[in-house]
Amino acid sequence: MLKTYAYPEFAYRCSDEQRSGAVRRHPVVIVGAGPVGLTMALDCAARGIAAVVLDDSNTVSIGSRAVCYAKRPLEIWDRLGAGEAMVGKGVSWKVGKVFFKDDLVYGFDLLPEAAHKMPAMINLQQYYLEEVLVAACDRSPLVDLRWKHKLIGLAQGDDHATLTIETPDGVFAMEAQWVIACDGANSDTRKMVGAEFTGQFFQDRFLIADVVMKAQFPTERWFWFDPPFHRNQSVLLHKQCDDVWRIDFQLGWGADPAEEKKPENVIPRIQAMLGRDVEFELEWVSVYQFACRRIDDFRHGRVIFAGDSAHQVSPFGARGANTGVQDADNLAWKLALVLAGAAPEALIDSYHAERAFAADDNLLNSTRSTDFITPKSRTSRLLRDAVLELAEDEPFARGLVNSGRLSTPTPYLQSPLNTPDESPFAGRMKPGTNCADAPVEVGGKRGWLLNQLGDGFVLLAFGEAEPVSAGSVRARVLRVGSDIVDVDGVLAERYDAQPGTVYLIRPDQHVAARWRVFDRAKAEAALRRCLALA
Repeated sequence: MLKTYAYPEFAYRCSDEQRSGAVRRHPVVIVGAGPVGLTMALDCAARGIAAVVLDDSNTVSIGSRAVCYAKRPLEIWDRLGAGEAMVGKGVSWKVGKVFFKDDLVYGFDLLPEAAHKMPAMINLQQYYLEEVLVAACDRSPLVDLRWKHKLIGLAQGDDHATLTIETPDGVFAMEAQWVIACDGANSDTRKMVGAEFTGQFFQDRFLIADVVMKAQFPTERWFWFDPPFHRNQSVLLHKQCDDVWRIDFQLGWGADPAEEKKPENVIPRIQAMLGRDVEFELEWVSVYQFACRRIDDFRHGRVIFAGDSAHQVSPFGARGANTGVQDADNLAWKLALVLAGAAPEALIDSYHAERAFAADDNLLNSTRSTDFITPKSRTSRLLRDAVLELAEDEPFARGLVNSGRLSTPTPYLQSPLNTPDESPFAGRMKPGTNCADAPVEVGGKRGWLLNQLGDGFVLLAFGEAEPVSAGSVRARVLRVGSDIVDVDGVLAERYDAQPGTVYLIRPDQHVAARWRVFDRAKAEAALRRCLALA
């Protein structure tokens, strides 16, 4: 039990298909009701897909677990109607500070530019985040959340999978056109299909201590290398809501996890950090070892993997849950089009092409962070400490300090769905990049670009353009100047817009193509390419 939180218990219900004994085929069955599985269900529902979610538990995550959620996942959740509740409950922040021994080395700002709806980061205990998502799923008539449903068997055919489910009322079978495995790092689904993981486990251990206290620390991310209160190791501090503070202590590979979790060993570490006069209570304690690895293929027949079931990273940089949410964002629109018969199954294969590329980028960044935080040799340690000493006075060295490159979306620059630029553009809005938000005016009221893009294909036009189609799929036009007004000029600046510029935006709000002048034939060809029809 936690001091600041009471776990809900969600009701188990025996489904009609289990009672009747008739095997029913569903469009999508999602295994796992964590942040990724719940997001996947909401995104499917937003696109008209009925989704069944199976979870062998009947509550939210035990312990605060994931803490930091970045701007891009918050934008995705905002599109799904849950982002504002998360930001309202969470602790928003954007400043981080790095310390070496007794000294502040430097600080950084994750969102130095203004005019974004969502903050750079929020800190929110995972159980609160999941409560928001569960409530959103319960409001949707297209999401069927089934608690105390454990997947114990899976067989695949050419056009569906058969799942064997264990419940308090016994075992039954159900079918799915597509199974989305969101059942975490120890995924049973992954084992059932024989999928392989490639990567490494790191030989180090860290202690998580969630502490309830009234502290004077600012709402910032503080990271210490070799601090006086925990010599030769590292420490990370974050604020969460309810006056709960997350403290991560590096322990070293030789630490005994069972011993380190005992209060009589945890409390002295915290007292050394805070001082013996600071009053606090332990909320939750855990010791973890981490891995950096990913699955061989994100799709195995009718089973598609997302989140920790597909890739695992070290916790430095908040790349776990944030990356998994972007998996769901990438997959749902493709599933919807394939299920509707508007796109071939080849579109599903682009999910692996794009998200495996993103996973590899996250693994690279996470591994580099881990190597910097936990040097494996005396020479590496001396080099790291020299960089930290230089960073206090030399700006060039700050780019070499790596206490966790905080999660940012990976652009799909090599995606097969992109149409290459024909004309020069400045800025970062290249094909394959998620759209930057910007303030706009709609009907005389202030609003935000991403809320106006919605979740379909859009031609964002800074001049003349007409809707285009590819088969049954249509891209509507959102005209700057009439449909939306760029009141502050931020939109044009971020998209390097000149009169006549037009962008083709995908349903996951990523740039697919851009031109300086609208051309119907080119726009239709780009749309067909986005659907894997070209």
